[in-house]
Amino acid sequence: QVQLVESGGGSVQPGGSLRLSCAASPLSLEYYAIGWFRQAPGKEREGVACVSSNHGSVNYDDSVKGRFTISKDIGKKMVYLQMTSLEPDDTARYYCAAVPERGGDCVVRPPMHDVEYWGQGTQVTVSS
Repeated sequence: QVQLVESGGGSVQPGGSLRLSCAASPLSLEYYAIGWFRQAPGKEREGVACVSSNHGSVNYDDSVKGRFTISKDIGKKMVYLQMTSLEPDDTARYYCAAVPERGGDCVVRPPMHDVEYWGQGTQVTVSS
């Protein structure tokens, strides 16, 4: 049974940093693009970053570009989201998700029906 398990969330002050981790088991990261999504209370779930399966290209939403970095370790089946310069608007529950690879670059905000697996999420709160 495929599981995506997020960890690393917490509470930080504005300007702080957090590193989220997504453990993908037994999913092969060579055949799935992995995305990080977030959902704030009362808002729709939105993609913020993704990494493709084959060549590992990455894409970011404009709201996090330059502040967040997505990376993966295929051997460990782990995907990470390094978040820096955090802002109160980054407060949300963060989810990792797996989308079957279709070639080319990954899509930060794919149609939700394209997502095959979701994790349970980890809460990030940015507040002074």
